[in-house]
Amino acid sequence: MKTLLNIIWLLLSGIWLFLGYMLAALIMFALIITIPWGIAAARIGVYALWPFGKTVVDKPSAGVGSLLGNVVWVVLAGWWIALGHLVSGIALCITIIGIPFGIANFKLIPVALMPLGKQIVDMP
Repeated sequence: MKTLLNIIWLLLSGIWLFLGYMLAALIMFALIITIPWGIAAARIGVYALWPFGKTVVDKPSAGVGSLLGNVVWVVLAGWWIALGHLVSGIALCITIIGIPFGIANFKLIPVALMPLGKQIVDMP
């Protein structure tokens, strides 16, 4: 079932969100000093491409550095990626079939705003 959900997700919004994250990652890699944010953007982008069957949890080792890094991330790229999730979620919720995918988009907004200090794991 999760494979079917992921395929539908990929077609409806996953590819566009993935491309947004990868664009952010490329910009962060190009700026060199922001490479840690680029790595986080690429990691979350892959998760946004194929999210069903996985979940995001807090890293136990995350500390103040992650918090400060997330503040910089929100200013540089997080707000427009979160906006993409919001717009995509609203558009998907217009149809009955798209409601579960819209809700999945809304669940990705906190991750889009604060990707540092997070870890993607398989659901049991």
